[in-house]
Amino acid sequence: MKAELEDLGSRSAKRSLITTENADQAWLKMDGRKMLNLASNNYIGLAGDQRLKQAMIEAIHHYGVGATASRLVVGNHPLYEEAEKKLIHWKKAEAGLIINSGYSANAGIISALMGRDSVIYSDKLNHASIVDGVILSRAHNRRYRHNDLNHLEALLKKEERNKRKLIVTDTVFSMDGDMANLAGLVELKEKYNALLMVDEAHASGVMGENGCGCAEQEGLQNKVDIQVGTFSKALGSFGAYVIGDKWLIDYLTNRMRGLIYTTALPPAVVGSIVRAIEIVQTDKEKRCLLQELTNRFRVKLEALGFNLCGSQSQIVPILVGENERTIQFARRLQTNGVAAIPIRPPTVPEGEARIRFTITAAHTHQDVDWAVEKIAHVGKELGVIL
Repeated sequence: MKAELEDLGSRSAKRSLITTENADQAWLKMDGRKMLNLASNNYIGLAGDQRLKQAMIEAIHHYGVGATASRLVVGNHPLYEEAEKKLIHWKKAEAGLIINSGYSANAGIISALMGRDSVIYSDKLNHASIVDGVILSRAHNRRYRHNDLNHLEALLKKEERNKRKLIVTDTVFSMDGDMANLAGLVELKEKYNALLMVDEAHASGVMGENGCGCAEQEGLQNKVDIQVGTFSKALGSFGAYVIGDKWLIDYLTNRMRGLIYTTALPPAVVGSIVRAIEIVQTDKEKRCLLQELTNRFRVKLEALGFNLCGSQSQIVPILVGENERTIQFARRLQTNGVAAIPIRPPTVPEGEARIRFTITAAHTHQDVDWAVEKIAHVGKELGVIL
């Protein structure tokens, strides 16, 4: 194990924890230094919202601090019912279930629904939690090339129609910032008798008229069998959800080990989820501002010649390539006051290390322009752009 750590260090792939303060704001402190926060998933600025804080305080006064047990024992406190009612109303779903985290949701749902005789078709750039869910399920794993529906169809054609099949994808991909072709995936799942599961983690609260995600934006909410998302990004709290038909939620309640064998979320967290769902449906101005700022940031960087990996969302990566140069890029940006985080293998493929920037509604046009100036300066210094 020590040798493995030394190897990671020699390849500039070793990670370490960095202390940050005020990460729910446009500017943060990283190791005591003030920097523009371009690394947060707090997309519409709710993590520090006073309304969520108050909801947590009220929940603690009414229900205490800890849930004390799993939801199927005595941990299913009243706020869960309120939150799930608001969830399914917001998402226009038949039923829904709140789960402890996005990782637990993906790993638990996939391994509960699929087994040794099942086949899973997973986009090559899906999140690690989806990858681990596929492994835990012990199903046959058919990875299709990123967003390549021709490749997916070629794989689907090889399996018998009545075999249990699941197509699973992120809607907004967390490291490239591009989006899945949901309409094409729906067409294929219907043609080949498969279930379709989508992870709206980076789209919930951001995409769609009511912030429901990409399925809403594309008018496909009733065509997707399983929708997963998180409350820990745009909704500013913690935890995850799954929505679908009532039979699906009943099945997961009885078969999902990550729900059955873990302590329920603290009441304060669920209280903040209730408030966040209420807020996100009506706060369209912040979604519009986020889109405006993101477009401004992306257009300026593209004009400078940076490779943005086809980003279509508030996640805007700059592809650098080599690990060491990516680390240097991040360090120089931090020295210049920009909180930039290097993303390296195995999170991304070898040779595709990058800086992953995220814009939030807490930023201003001036913040974006200032950041672009700093990024351009460092990019030219390191030869990332000419």
